Amino acid sequence: MKLADRLSQIKPSPTLTISAKARAMKVDGKDVISLSAGEPDFDTPDFVKDAAINAIKEGDTKYTSVDGTTYLRSAIADKLRNDNDLHYDFDNIIVGTGAKQVIFNAFLASLNPKDEVIIPAPYWVSYPEMVRIAEGHPVIVKSTEKNDFKITPKELEKALTKKTKWIIINSPNNPTGSIYSKEEFKALGEVLEKHPNVYILSDEIYEHITYGQQFYSFAQACPNLFDRTLTVNGVSKAYAMTGWRIGYAAGPKRIITGMKKIQSQSTSNACSISQAAAAVALKGDQNFIQDRNAEFKKRRDFIVKELNTIDGMTCIEPKGAFYVYPSCKEFIGKKTPSGSIIESDTDFAEFLLDQAEVAAVPGSAFGYSPFIRMSYATSFDQIETALKRIKKACSSLT
Repeated sequence: MKLADRLSQIKPSPTLTISAKARAMKVDGKDVISLSAGEPDFDTPDFVKDAAINAIKEGDTKYTSVDGTTYLRSAIADKLRNDNDLHYDFDNIIVGTGAKQVIFNAFLASLNPKDEVIIPAPYWVSYPEMVRIAEGHPVIVKSTEKNDFKITPKELEKALTKKTKWIIINSPNNPTGSIYSKEEFKALGEVLEKHPNVYILSDEIYEHITYGQQFYSFAQACPNLFDRTLTVNGVSKAYAMTGWRIGYAAGPKRIITGMKKIQSQSTSNACSISQAAAAVALKGDQNFIQDRNAEFKKRRDFIVKELNTIDGMTCIEPKGAFYVYPSCKEFIGKKTPSGSIIESDTDFAEFLLDQAEVAAVPGSAFGYSPFIRMSYATSFDQIETALKRIKKACSSLT
């Protein structure tokens, strides 16, 4: 069978080789420490687990509405109103099998061939590929490290064309942890107000994982663009529910209706039990989030400090999420103990895996080199050991 032509438009993830190698090393008994995971190491809160168990016991195991149960969409509407001052009716909210599916459905429902989607880099690895699958054209706009990896109004204006249909905003950002301020959003909004055919997809999945800087939803900061903003969020990160696969979006009814149509012919509804648990997560006591953020902050402070003591490495302090994005520019061109030359951040990530037995993700996966992404969503002891290994490995380069 000849496979679909669209597959040739999708780039394989640069992380696959390292991920496969790390798994193989573990099977061989190597003590590989993974700093590549994009999920919290904390467990799902007990009160959320209990809600799922109760849902099973009560027979809440049938199909639901394609766009989600009334109970969960009500919880989402309450959350958006209370946390973000955003007011949505039920018909403007959809629940999907993770925020990833929600974004995928949005592009399938809205993009025609060659429609452009502006994606600031560094970006989450799946954005460009989802655009390509939907036959759109990703337009990558590189931010600068000097501006904390956030695009400016001038950079946005330059990228906009008559073919632009979407811009993706991800704050707090994966992989950099950068957060846009209310003023920065307003400045971008002023540019977008002059382009009425452009919509904003605001990915806010890391909303609750912040360290001192106040979070603003894009539509909250730019109310004039409320009717052109699709706000995407979920329970994976803040509630440590990555495996439960619940994401959601709120936005213009026409787009939500299109997304619902796509979903009705693919997965239909998200898992009924996960929906019941997610509703309780959103409605329940949120105090545990701050306790976990305090631990994340402790890890962040340590890893940033230690990375910046490594000769040749620099790391900006992230304001949110649970990643650091240090530069490895000074290591490009250096020789490893085995005699090979590091020519890219992919080579550097492979070197760390071979020499230090630490798995990290090369910046090329996020469209911005030469950097590496390290997650501190693992234990402090593991991070401490990993940093010692990284320091030793880097000192061996000549």
